[in-house]
Amino acid sequence: MKSLFGGLLYCFSVLVFEVDGTYRFYGYEPQRYAARPVARPHLHSNLHPLHNTLHPGVHGNKYRFYGYHYYHQPPRISPPVTYHRPTTPPTPPPPEQPVSTQSGITSTVSADTGVHCKSRPLDLVFIIDSSRSVRPGEFEKVKIFLADMVDTLDIGEDATRVAVVNYASTVKIEFLLKTHLNKVHLKQALSRIEPLSAGTMTGLAIKTAMDEAFTEQSGARSLERNISKVAIIVTDGRPQDKVEEVSAAARASGIEIYAVGVDRADMQSLRLMASIPLDEHVFYVETYGVIEKLTSKFRETLCGLDLCALGHDCDHICVSNHTSYYCLCREEHVLNEDKKTCSHSPPLELKARTCKAGVLDLVFVIDGSKSVHAKNFKLVKQFVNHIVESLHIGSHATRVGLVQYSSVVRTEFTLRQHKTKKAVMDTVTGIRYMSRGSMTGLALRHLLEKSLTEAEGARPLSANVPRVGIVFTDGQSQDCISDHARNLKEQGVEMFAVGVGKAVERELLEIASKPLNDHYFYSSNFSAMTSIAQAIKNKFCHVEVKAEVVEDPCKCEAQVAFQRKMQSTIQDLTSKHILSSQPQTQAISVSALTVNI
Repeated sequence: MKSLFGGLLYCFSVLVFEVDGTYRFYGYEPQRYAARPVARPHLHSNLHPLHNTLHPGVHGNKYRFYGYHYYHQPPRISPPVTYHRPTTPPTPPPPEQPVSTQSGITSTVSADTGVHCKSRPLDLVFIIDSSRSVRPGEFEKVKIFLADMVDTLDIGEDATRVAVVNYASTVKIEFLLKTHLNKVHLKQALSRIEPLSAGTMTGLAIKTAMDEAFTEQSGARSLERNISKVAIIVTDGRPQDKVEEVSAAARASGIEIYAVGVDRADMQSLRLMASIPLDEHVFYVETYGVIEKLTSKFRETLCGLDLCALGHDCDHICVSNHTSYYCLCREEHVLNEDKKTCSHSPPLELKARTCKAGVLDLVFVIDGSKSVHAKNFKLVKQFVNHIVESLHIGSHATRVGLVQYSSVVRTEFTLRQHKTKKAVMDTVTGIRYMSRGSMTGLALRHLLEKSLTEAEGARPLSANVPRVGIVFTDGQSQDCISDHARNLKEQGVEMFAVGVGKAVERELLEIASKPLNDHYFYSSNFSAMTSIAQAIKNKFCHVEVKAEVVEDPCKCEAQVAFQRKMQSTIQDLTSKHILSSQPQTQAISVSALTVNI
């Protein structure tokens, strides 16, 4: 009986140690952790557990991060890399498994290869803290995390390239982006990394990565190729140098920064380093024991799939559009009824008709950041002119303005500035490329508060002239866009969002008006810009315009029309013997008619 009771007690203790459940991670709420006493699992502590926290001596610590919940094993038991439920026998992995992507589309990949990012190559640099506070066993956990990350990526010269920057009080580049171009050699190099064991110079490490690791000489791809540059920082302490300015400079250069904090990491510093939005770029785990669980989150974040790259049946050009794609044709071709194939069309038929019935207050907002590059910026200007050439430009027709943005916003010309199509197109051609950061939110605010105001040429709301914004971007904004995008649409501005290359789908969808299929456009490269312009022109030409066109009485055409109306009215009155019987009052009657007509 005693042995039976002892066996039951042992089974119960095993179940308690192995328990797991559901949990959530609050990566952007540092106050949640600031109030907690922090103790490493293998250190003794006299602190009592918080309410809603399992006692570490019995259940292990409770770790919170996105979507899943794991309990760390007590100090005397090393936490396993893979967690299994004790009551469920392990099952072999299926040959095919669905992988969630950034766009919300599920694609099937091989479970054996673990390759999930074939459609989105990266220049990826890990910046890892190996200061004295990171103990040898914990540093091994970091290396396991990096190896797991590598397993989820498609590594190669034309795929994702990886570099590692190791830092403490000094900085050491363990290997460059060009060093290891296959997964086996890369993981072997990761296993050989040793901790430096000194201070925590995080700012210096970020600067070294920006100046030395993310250069073409070190293996980073050129800007023309539109390869995303990503840095993932892993640290467990407070930086001993300044990180705000150098992080801002890195982000302005086109580097997307993710900050992972462990244990005593300073949350404010993580927020200063990370890209916007913070809730998608700042992560926190309470110990290194569960850091590898972030791998799945990064896989979903970094492996955004271009639907066209997964395969399509378009004859010429495929354009990703939210959760689907659609086909476009090259110049001098038209899309057939099947919406997939293209037929040749004479150049004269290809030119879009001028939408003379259309009356708009239209402002272009174009990205002039460094990632666009000068060569592609010329294509952006051609994109604008392709749309402008189809419009009837004038003070009493469509008015066009243009704003360029990077780290700042610059009004190139206002709605009231140009009265002819030629003047608009000539000015667009002469616009100079800014080449700096990417403050899309600031540009959207400028659009609402300045560009689309009566002071800069917009018609009053009572005139019922549609106000339209067309936003072009090729990358992620370095500031928040949500509030400004919502305010624009709430004020009745019809918003079109055009993204190319590294443009973030979530931001484009926030900008675009509904229905999204009519207002959201994306292409993986700049070659489809002309076709997107054609699609937008077609939207304008089919818009039913509610505004009343008022002719300018000072123009010759208006004067001729006015005289004809007067002559017709006088003849009509004369035929009814109203004017002929009263010749002395004819002038007065005509004068009165002039006022009334």
